[in-house]
Amino acid sequence: MALTEADDLRVRSELYEALICGEEARVIEICAGIPKELLDMVPMHDSHKLTWQNSGGNTILHEASFNNKTVEAAADMIARAPMLLGMTNRLGETALFTAAISGITKIFKLLHREVLRTTQGPVLRNFLQRDDKSTILHKAILSRNYWMAHEIAVKHPHLINENDCDEMTPLQLLSVNPPEFGPKRFFKRMIYKVIDADFEETNRMFPWLKKMKKEKHQCEWAMKLVKVLVKDDTSWQMTESLVKKGRSKVHSYGRSQSIGMAEQELNMMKPVTPLLLATIHGCIEIVEEILKVYPQAIDHIDHDGRNILCLAILHRRIEIIDLMDKMKIQKLRVRRKADNYGNTLLHLVAEKQDKAIEDLKGPSLVLQEDTLLFKRIREMCKPVDTLRLNSKGKTAEEVFFDNNNKLRSDAKEWMSENAKNCSIVAVLIATVAFAAAYTVPGGPDSKTGHLVLKNKPSFLIFTIADAISLSSSLTSVIIFLNIVTSSFRFKDFEKSLFQKLHLGLTLLIISVTMMMVAFAATLILTINSGRKSTDITLYTVSFFPVIIFLFTYIRFYRQVGGAIYRAFKQMTDATLSRYRSPKPKLWQYNRHSRHQTVYGSRLLV
Repeated sequence: MALTEADDLRVRSELYEALICGEEARVIEICAGIPKELLDMVPMHDSHKLTWQNSGGNTILHEASFNNKTVEAAADMIARAPMLLGMTNRLGETALFTAAISGITKIFKLLHREVLRTTQGPVLRNFLQRDDKSTILHKAILSRNYWMAHEIAVKHPHLINENDCDEMTPLQLLSVNPPEFGPKRFFKRMIYKVIDADFEETNRMFPWLKKMKKEKHQCEWAMKLVKVLVKDDTSWQMTESLVKKGRSKVHSYGRSQSIGMAEQELNMMKPVTPLLLATIHGCIEIVEEILKVYPQAIDHIDHDGRNILCLAILHRRIEIIDLMDKMKIQKLRVRRKADNYGNTLLHLVAEKQDKAIEDLKGPSLVLQEDTLLFKRIREMCKPVDTLRLNSKGKTAEEVFFDNNNKLRSDAKEWMSENAKNCSIVAVLIATVAFAAAYTVPGGPDSKTGHLVLKNKPSFLIFTIADAISLSSSLTSVIIFLNIVTSSFRFKDFEKSLFQKLHLGLTLLIISVTMMMVAFAATLILTINSGRKSTDITLYTVSFFPVIIFLFTYIRFYRQVGGAIYRAFKQMTDATLSRYRSPKPKLWQYNRHSRHQTVYGSRLLV
């Protein structure tokens, strides 16, 4: 639709002002709103002007590929100057390539359709790959448009095994930049099950619903893309399998030699498999899909001789450790491997890689997780692994203590400070509760000395609440003092210190809650008017602090309850597994007899 005279004057004014001020982004935005009108200003006999390029080599079609609103104009450009499709900029990118980089779906569909209609054979490669070997599949993955990436992988399957300038295949690139395969929260998962993933027809929907539909669309196509790439990707075949390059010792005697990889071998590094990359970046979905299609890939190692379980421990990918723990046979294979520096799985618990800043926790929680992981991996390994020495001549326990001494010092300070601060609060509560016991509501009768309000129901509530508040606060003080005077050994951070801290906090919360209840009961006893509406208002105001307090700590106790539930579930599963999979009967062999004996029966050879 052509612009009216008034609109034309307004646009001209805005464009002139943006040009004078040097606001390039504003100029592009204004021009993007009137692409069709700009094209109509170019006569048909001057269509060659549409092929002019800017300083970066971009044509007008390149610029149009960054915006879905220019689809109609782009189709008109191609009709007027078909050579625009094959023109490249300074980086060797066609307009189709830039559309893949921007991840714009509508303009990509148009350009892709036109390219397939007009180009076939070896010439098609110029549209799909630029000068540095990067393909449109690589760029579609980086733009996180997984529908587009899936479309490219299906229509051009030969691109699945193409390497970019960093020698990364599309699956390796996807493993380094893992997508979201689904929401983590229960409520959001329930919504995902009932909404449709088609988000293109959502103009009249609520913004939050439109956003969720788009996210679900991304999740579904990401999983479809993984399945296509895993099926045809062959990069895992070019990576080394389980080779014994390093060995560990159980003593420090004998020849002094390097146990690690030879120096000349370090210069011959091969690409890391998508399985190991997905393990490092914690993408459990890609790991599961690769192991389902290529179970033999579990034996692969990286340049340091570390397999999937080693890397999962090193980078604290607990979900992948859980996955390996469930794969009984495969776990027996990967647990025995030492890396090129003689480090066993236990050594790698102490050699953890630093996480991102947003993942940082309190030092006590980090040390607890590391200590529990060390205990878990020790149960997974063979007894001899606890004695093995790495290339530095240290056992896993020595490495763990050396690398975590500073963390233990920080955790000790964190735990002590929290215990001291909570002790102060508990003492203040106990003081108030003790004073309230001697200044009861209503006071004593001046003649008899008996309490005036002792027969009221609310007085009993006050008495019980005040007593509980006093006793729980004093008990919490004792527990917090026990924490402060603790020896803070490594094994204390496994359970005992946190059990004491949780118990002390629980008692402290109970004491504060009961003090609020006592306060509410006092208000009701002393200001009760007898009117129903007034009493309801009074009850609401009195118990409002209790409600706020409970909502404040509900998340903390949900985490504690979740931890208790998981521990109980693990204990139940372990108990039930003994009955579901009973141990085989033990065989005994008598060298003086021709018979073999089974407990409870006798078999002839």
